[in-house]
Amino acid sequence: MGMLPLKKLAAVTALLGGSFCAEAQDSTNDQHKKPQLLKDGKIWLNEDGSNYFKFTLLTQVWVRNTDVNPGSTVNGYAKSNITDIGIRRARMQAFGQIADRVFIYTQVGMNNYSYTADRKAGFFIHDVTGEYEVVRKKLSLGAGLTAWNGLTRYASPSVGSIMGLDAPLFEQTTNDVTDQFLRKLSIYAKGKLGRLDYRLVMSDPMNVTKSAGYSSAISSISNFSPMPANMQFQGYLQWQFLDPEGNTTPYATGTYLGTKKVFNIGAGFQYQKNAMWHQGATGDTVSTDLKHFAVDVYYDAPVNKEKGSAISAYGTFINFDHGPGYLRNQATMNPATGSNTPAVINGSGNGYPSFGTGNLLYAQVGYKFNNNLVGNTTFMPYASIQHASYERLDKAMNYWEAGVNWLLKGHTSKLTFTYQNRPIYEQQTAGNATLTGHKGAFVMQYQVFLQ
Repeated sequence: MGMLPLKKLAAVTALLGGSFCAEAQDSTNDQHKKPQLLKDGKIWLNEDGSNYFKFTLLTQVWVRNTDVNPGSTVNGYAKSNITDIGIRRARMQAFGQIADRVFIYTQVGMNNYSYTADRKAGFFIHDVTGEYEVVRKKLSLGAGLTAWNGLTRYASPSVGSIMGLDAPLFEQTTNDVTDQFLRKLSIYAKGKLGRLDYRLVMSDPMNVTKSAGYSSAISSISNFSPMPANMQFQGYLQWQFLDPEGNTTPYATGTYLGTKKVFNIGAGFQYQKNAMWHQGATGDTVSTDLKHFAVDVYYDAPVNKEKGSAISAYGTFINFDHGPGYLRNQATMNPATGSNTPAVINGSGNGYPSFGTGNLLYAQVGYKFNNNLVGNTTFMPYASIQHASYERLDKAMNYWEAGVNWLLKGHTSKLTFTYQNRPIYEQQTAGNATLTGHKGAFVMQYQVFLQ
């Protein structure tokens, strides 16, 4: 049996104690030491570390002051401004190359736990995936509840490394409608062919009637159809011109803070036959396909490698086709519970029309100052804008954000201070919704990330 029992015991000790890092002695020759079984945050399952298991933890806490949308209420009482504290995300990951060619990935956590949430909200499964590497580096096949998505880079964002306060959530086009916080029941193929990184996915949409606030009422405005769903197909290809990026998990890094030099151009699609429906001019039911296409570009590189300064930039163009007039609001960790003004298209709280049928441009840019700018810390200011021309809006939708990351210890410990500005639309006539003003929010986030 050799050293197998001792190695298993050491691995278990590492799991329980968290700080164990040992060198096992060969029982047949005490003069020769074995490699350590815990290294780089990984529990080694064999001597060279090619088989391993790893755990991570993430916490993001928000403190926020929001000028809420007109007509917003909390428990039926009118409010114009709300200050609240909430847990934006709490996550635990467990994953590893547990045998030759065999990879397993699991993530549990919770999102958007605030004063309006149900008590004792439990962690739920975000991901559970099994994967087999068919051809080394070139082709892996996997299946499960997974974030392997197509369309764009941030259809599957690494939330612990995002540059700004939050990921561009509109790239997750069916978030919590026919999926679970972007995760889908899928089978996928992924890999690298030289500088080409690819992913192709077939997903089984979740029952839309179980999504929050869904109504099966049909009108001239397109909505997700409650009829039995067809499979959804999606893919994303990117050409990596400079340093290659890893694709062990589906999650794309927000910024490397100057530790890599990356330049990628990508393109993607998402398609589902008869995913949508609406009422035609003669009163008949019309089914239409969900069709989205996108291109994007990502650049993240050091400016002065010795001093640690860096720049990060990302841009995308997306053509969304959800059917005629489709529009859906995004209200992240909504601080309000209702609205008494139905004419406001945004809905309550901090909602705004983020998703829709039409064209969208998005850009973000940030600059990391030199390391050790203030003691052992430094800063990374950033700005982003979402500009969309959606069919039901009389003027383009512009949502922008500007802020600064105080990097206390990279992504491991950071404070983010942000101002967000969103447009307000009201349905004043039978035509398109009219832009009537803007509202803002100040947000501070503290992140702790054990990688």
